[in-house]
Amino acid sequence: MARKNAFYAQSGGVTAVINASACGVIETAREHRKQIGKVYAGRNGIIGALREDLIDTSKESKAAIRGLLTTPAGAFGSCRHKLKSLEENRAEYERLIEVFRAHDIGYFFYNGGGDSADTCLKVSQLSESMGYPIQAIHVPKTIDNDLPLTDNCPGFGSVAKYIAISTREAALDVASMCETSTKVFILEVMGRHAGWIAAAAGLAVEQEGDAPHIILFPEVAFNREKFLARVKRTVKKYGFCVIVASEGTQYKDGTFLTDSGVVDAFGHQQLGGLAPSLAEMVKSELGYKYHWAVADYLQRSARHIASQTDLDQAYAVGRAAVEFAVAGKNAVMPAIVRGKGKRYSWSIGEAPLSEVANREKKMPRGYITRDGFGITEAGREYLAPLVSGEAYPEYRNGLPRYTRLKLAGVPRKLKTRFAV
Repeated sequence: MARKNAFYAQSGGVTAVINASACGVIETAREHRKQIGKVYAGRNGIIGALREDLIDTSKESKAAIRGLLTTPAGAFGSCRHKLKSLEENRAEYERLIEVFRAHDIGYFFYNGGGDSADTCLKVSQLSESMGYPIQAIHVPKTIDNDLPLTDNCPGFGSVAKYIAISTREAALDVASMCETSTKVFILEVMGRHAGWIAAAAGLAVEQEGDAPHIILFPEVAFNREKFLARVKRTVKKYGFCVIVASEGTQYKDGTFLTDSGVVDAFGHQQLGGLAPSLAEMVKSELGYKYHWAVADYLQRSARHIASQTDLDQAYAVGRAAVEFAVAGKNAVMPAIVRGKGKRYSWSIGEAPLSEVANREKKMPRGYITRDGFGITEAGREYLAPLVSGEAYPEYRNGLPRYTRLKLAGVPRKLKTRFAV
């Protein structure tokens, strides 16, 4: 294949280390100048390609690209835009081909979660259905940790670390005040269908009585009476109760405790308000004073306390994506493979996108305690290595110093504009 330019884009909710994957892609592409020309980034994800709004990463210095390793969020902008099938919206695909052809793009690197894997798979099929050669590689990322065929997902380890630390610190605060003040603290975390993030809070437990005393998982049906009984028993025994609840907590019939009735661009139900709902439940039934918090964007943007393991893996999948493409691979995803020894180790494997797209990996029941309120030793053994190591950014004047890119635009070559 003659030398072609590459397109890289970030998709969906961003993470503390998604830019490390971008760094891996761009630095590795620069090492393969015989096969890859320039790397163009989509401004705000795939819609950057549809709008022909491209960023020329060759205008960024080596130092700036290296600085992405310690910079949170999406340096090039992200989006939530799901490509429909070729039959449903042929115009979008024709537009992609038009833009790719105009800018001599032959490599497509899409950095995201399950829906992004689906988009990447669809793009990979363009060469067959529309006669344009394009190699599409999915770069995995999701704080939800729910992609199949990979041991874990880049972005998750840092969120897990933040939640475990926040739970431990907040619990110390509540414990010191519970005699005459707050007795119940509820932390709401992300996780629509999989409870990996909530489970990570369990790492804060070192001995009997440590928080969190209750973890609510989407995988375990919520039982109001059982929940309230556990809260009451915990307060009586320890003086306080700390609860970490996944936003996807649901009843036995699959109904979310807090379904807003609104869906996003991918058709996902918008959730929120679980913590205050649980708090009101505790107040009305048990009369305890409470406080609650929603981790929300804080959990996924907390680069100041990122996991070194997570950072290393995020960079590695970006690097592997380019190496896969140069080797002629298409419609695949670099996957993290856990070693089999007692000492934690990992390597990069390969997963076909046809088996990744639109599939979710939930918490194994064996990682959740029999009562449904905590994690087992097996769950702890899985989670613990993923939060290992501290990847601190550089600090200046007491605050983290993050990279700001030039984001130089690429001159448009097409006369037509495309509305997204």
